[in-house]
Amino acid sequence: MRAGRREGLHDQWKEGTDVVSAVLPDTRERSLASIKLLVNLPPDELVMVEQRCRWWRFAPGEQIIDRDSDNRDVFFVVGGQVRIVNFSTSGREIAYATIEPGSYFGELSAIDGQRRSANVVAVTDCDLASISPAIFLKLLVKHPSVAMSVLQRLAGIVRISDDRIMDLSTLRAVQRVYVELLRLTQPDAAVKNLWVIRPMLSHSEIASRASTTRETVARVLGQLAQAGIVERKHRALYIRDKDKLEKLAENTGSEIGAPGADPDPAA
Repeated sequence: MRAGRREGLHDQWKEGTDVVSAVLPDTRERSLASIKLLVNLPPDELVMVEQRCRWWRFAPGEQIIDRDSDNRDVFFVVGGQVRIVNFSTSGREIAYATIEPGSYFGELSAIDGQRRSANVVAVTDCDLASISPAIFLKLLVKHPSVAMSVLQRLAGIVRISDDRIMDLSTLRAVQRVYVELLRLTQPDAAVKNLWVIRPMLSHSEIASRASTTRETVARVLGQLAQAGIVERKHRALYIRDKDKLEKLAENTGSEIGAPGADPDPAA
């Protein structure tokens, strides 16, 4: 990831300079109408929030937020994707979530006043808007529907974290890859009873989600393909036998073609 833009961003926050015109000069792009959290705001209040925002554009790979940063702004994803990640002491990337257009991030620090708990990196070209914690907290107090949406999101984060902790505590690395593939799988819109991951993530991205290594992911996918359980076509991974994949994920002793101990140090 590139650090130059990140350092400049922190400098601008620190100095309080107005970077709106330098980042998104076209005012037609400065709209929060697509942000689901704000969908029930009266139009005049939405305009007021838009006017109080700073607007940013990031290229793929640029770091938006550093872990332990003392900035507490909340960011709205107007366009593009960002990824919430952390890094182990050995440098392995651990992915927490991918934030899609229309969503937001950074609310934890705005609510509790603490430093950031994770890094945020642009996955694609991104257009973002940020508001100060003071404005965000006023929105929560004034609009119960906004506060309830944030509470529901935080409850979802806790539930996902519970599942991840259970996976790490009870599943070997190979099983965690199986589970992650099942989480990513969606019904194919074109073919009935067929399941697909589209677009298919890279081995590194799946490894980051499953807290394992890229080599383990490559080995697991190769074994699944050889057994006819999955098939890679172009940018998609088709799940030919979802029931079999689910059984592999549930059985702590199951691994195709490799019985015995898992060599992955992350197991």
